[in-house]
Amino acid sequence: MKILITGSAGHLGEALVRTLHGEHEVIGLDLVHSPWTTVVGTITDRATVERCMKGVEVVLHTATLHKPHVATHTRQQFVDTNISGTLNLLEAAVANGVRSFIFTSTTSTFGRALTPAPGEPAAWITEAGSPVPKNIYGTSKTAAEDLCELFHQDHGLACLILRTARFFPEADDNRAVRQTYGDDNMKVNEYLYRRVDIEDVVAAHLCAMKHAPVLGFGRYIISATTPFTPDDLSELRSDAPSVVKRLFPAFAAQYARRNWQMFPSIDRVYVNEKARLDLDWQPRYNFDYILNQLQTGHPFRSALAATVGAKGYHAGEFADGLYPIA
Repeated sequence: MKILITGSAGHLGEALVRTLHGEHEVIGLDLVHSPWTTVVGTITDRATVERCMKGVEVVLHTATLHKPHVATHTRQQFVDTNISGTLNLLEAAVANGVRSFIFTSTTSTFGRALTPAPGEPAAWITEAGSPVPKNIYGTSKTAAEDLCELFHQDHGLACLILRTARFFPEADDNRAVRQTYGDDNMKVNEYLYRRVDIEDVVAAHLCAMKHAPVLGFGRYIISATTPFTPDDLSELRSDAPSVVKRLFPAFAAQYARRNWQMFPSIDRVYVNEKARLDLDWQPRYNFDYILNQLQTGHPFRSALAATVGAKGYHAGEFADGLYPIA
């Protein structure tokens, strides 16, 4: 099978090329030279996209401007890359008879819906929720999702949208969080409600490739399986450590050994049930698995995550570290 992977020099793009290149013919398209990039070019250039699309059966579209680019790139650049670039790919996919189009989106599309008002329970985030973008990143990704739906409706192109939770290894973009929690501590906490290992993200894309022709269209949250239920939402907002201790009595000892802390409050919970049911996807790196890894002294990240490593988002650093945004 011939597969086009956009963003092949990025975190997920590299992980997908590494996973698929031995079994399939893979075309990696990216602005950046890398061992995983076949064609150096931009998705905003129609001629480049058309050239890459010849003979392709599946498109895995991961190329994007991210949230950390909001302070360094214009809104027009976000529109050009995230919206017009996606349109170029969709039009070329239809023109060349592509079988399936998998679009990597983000849980950031939910935007303001992720933060309940003071005193309200944590938000239970499913695909039924309506996006309320809070910046050009979320707005552009939401628009690109809508283009995918339009091309499915108008042309019958099988398009699945994977709204991925956090999987990047870089430090948090919130300075207060970085100053309060160690990086591993913060990331392990997030597996309870808003993080996913890149190996599981790759697995979700492989499952989407398999099921897209039958499903036709769908949006899916890709996050570690939360142990929480809707009954936990009020207490999660007021006293998250108590909820975690009730569900995982051994967690306190593991955290104490490392001088870690659980977040005092959790404001949202991503629910991956639809992806697990429709895509037959079974994420491995859930909080219970990670606790066991900590207890046995093994790495809590996948080997793939360690291999791909950190890439950053900008050419240099800023006064506040990697991220020029608050």
